[in-house]
Amino acid sequence: MALFQKAPTTSEEIAKYGPLAIPPSEVAEMDEEQWYAEAYRGDDSPQLTIRAVLMGSFLGFFLAMTNLYIGLKTGWHLGVAITACIMSYSLWQVLLKSGLARTQMTILENNCMQSTASAAGYSTGGTFVSAIAALLMISATEANPGGEHLSVWVLLAWTFFLAILGVVLAIPMKRNMINQEKLKFPSGLAAASTLQSLYADGTEATRKARALLWSGLVGAAVPVLIDAHFLIDRVRTTATDVYYRTIFPSTSKLFDFLPGKGTKLVDGQRVDAHPSDWNIVMDHNPVMIAAGALVGLRVALWMTFSALALAYWVGPMAQLNMSENASGEMFAAVTAPGKAWKEIGLWLGAPIMVASGLLSFAFQWKTIGRAFRGIGKGGSEETNNFSAGIEVPTSWFLWGMLLSGTGVVFVAGHEFDVPYHLGALAVVLTFVLALVACRATGESDITPTGAMGKIMQLTYGVLLPSDNPTTFATSNLMAAGITAGAASSSADLLNDLKSGYLLGANPRRQFIAQFCGIFTGTIATVVGFKILVPDATKLLGDGVNAPEFPAPAAVAWKAVADVFATGIEHMHTMHQSAIAVGLGIGAFMVIAEKLAPKDMRKWLPSATGVGLGFILPFQYPLSMLIGAVAAAAWTHSNKKTSDDYLVPIASGIIAGVSIMGVIAAALNNFLFVNPISGGH
Repeated sequence: MALFQKAPTTSEEIAKYGPLAIPPSEVAEMDEEQWYAEAYRGDDSPQLTIRAVLMGSFLGFFLAMTNLYIGLKTGWHLGVAITACIMSYSLWQVLLKSGLARTQMTILENNCMQSTASAAGYSTGGTFVSAIAALLMISATEANPGGEHLSVWVLLAWTFFLAILGVVLAIPMKRNMINQEKLKFPSGLAAASTLQSLYADGTEATRKARALLWSGLVGAAVPVLIDAHFLIDRVRTTATDVYYRTIFPSTSKLFDFLPGKGTKLVDGQRVDAHPSDWNIVMDHNPVMIAAGALVGLRVALWMTFSALALAYWVGPMAQLNMSENASGEMFAAVTAPGKAWKEIGLWLGAPIMVASGLLSFAFQWKTIGRAFRGIGKGGSEETNNFSAGIEVPTSWFLWGMLLSGTGVVFVAGHEFDVPYHLGALAVVLTFVLALVACRATGESDITPTGAMGKIMQLTYGVLLPSDNPTTFATSNLMAAGITAGAASSSADLLNDLKSGYLLGANPRRQFIAQFCGIFTGTIATVVGFKILVPDATKLLGDGVNAPEFPAPAAVAWKAVADVFATGIEHMHTMHQSAIAVGLGIGAFMVIAEKLAPKDMRKWLPSATGVGLGFILPFQYPLSMLIGAVAAAAWTHSNKKTSDDYLVPIASGIIAGVSIMGVIAAALNNFLFVNPISGGH
């Protein structure tokens, strides 16, 4: 089989390789042998073409930065497959009209393209919004509040090997979970249906493409106005130093007419705090509004509820709660209103998410059992004549595991002080937990990434040597990052393989496309992280202002590592109590949802929402609530247009803001640099 295929050059070839006459929903019900006979498009159908891989790599580069941006803001990693499909289709239409492209891209080329883009945009960034960001937070000290970045070469190697591990882990699971058990993989079905509709109805496709394009342009305008320091604020008279500012402020104090709680320190005096001192402000960045539209009303509503509880109840109470440190000095559980989210909210919200994630994972014991019973049933292409040369061979999995596993173990041991034998154990456990993650995604479209990361943190909290707290925290984070990063990307890539299966694609060629996406995704993620987060103050704030990127996933990871590294007995007594209360609340929410009637569950509190509301500055839950309410109102008033355009518009805003946000950050960090801070 040639590595790359020839793209169609005539209208007759384009017509020959058009969409299947069978809709994806019907293909999903076929057994494996029937699929090979009726749905498989054949070895010659153009799929893995150079133009498809180049387009996927190009889009994946920017989508990787988009996912990094939104992940550092919200802790979520959003699937990029549908966005890539629409963006590729619309961009290709522009190239056709301009004469730069000769023929339309086939539906299988577009599917191959989105596999490349998805591998680049999703499989390379998971640890940057969790373990890597948490590691940078831990490195920050009073003497060096900016912390210490890992070197570019370490980040490139770590990201590259983890991405390969994630891609190859999907190989032994694909045939069993997709071909034979026919698990739903709802996101994969949605991507296949989107592609089918794009190619079946050109008018509808054009409207969706325009919606994504215009919303992207609107989103891209925002960082120019509120992030980039284009205007000169002042020039120091004794030198040539220039200080810059943005065109418009990033937030506004719209809610200071409301009563405030607690106090703040001004010129050494205690005065009453305003709501804005507790981060109750309006964020002018629409990216969180768009994210809220995709996340949904239930999660966003409970995020806002717990954020209000932090500002009006938990935070003020913590200001008055004093404890004695090791030096005999008394200190409060919250030292300033603007720090409440990380000084007390963290110790309440993170345990809620840890307990709910682990208990929900445990309740999936049937899924876990099926995952282990299913492995090995898929067979190999050599044992079935009709699959020879089509399915990905087992040898690719074995060689990929050897290469990626060796690379991951070496980097973890050499750079992060993870003993080599424990690094090898992490790779083995990654394969085990990836089985469960992929099955959970296939059955429910929910990947338990957080739970898997916490399982590994707890496991390595016991296994790793703990004589050096700083080294221990680093090793704990990075060992757990192996599993969370690789297993979650495997689950996402199986969604892409499901999409290809429903469209009649060759899985071997689609796997190669996924592998190609690793290269641009690795570069984009590392470069994007360095640009967006030049130092730890972007994640922790400067003591007065809320952080630009609160990185809630990283905050939760850091919290677990800190407890293991320093011991719970060294914490403020209220922080210790908050951990116990949070664990109890998280467990109670999961049990209540499990026991409640199915039609009542949507009214129960969301453990994820409640936990995130405590560990995010208030403006972020508020923005997400605005987006979720707007999306719910749109769906209620006109479900058809909402189904058609909500995802393109929200995805366009996120892509536009994220990509231009990276550009604005680069300008601020390298061009518009304030002299004293070294940043902006």
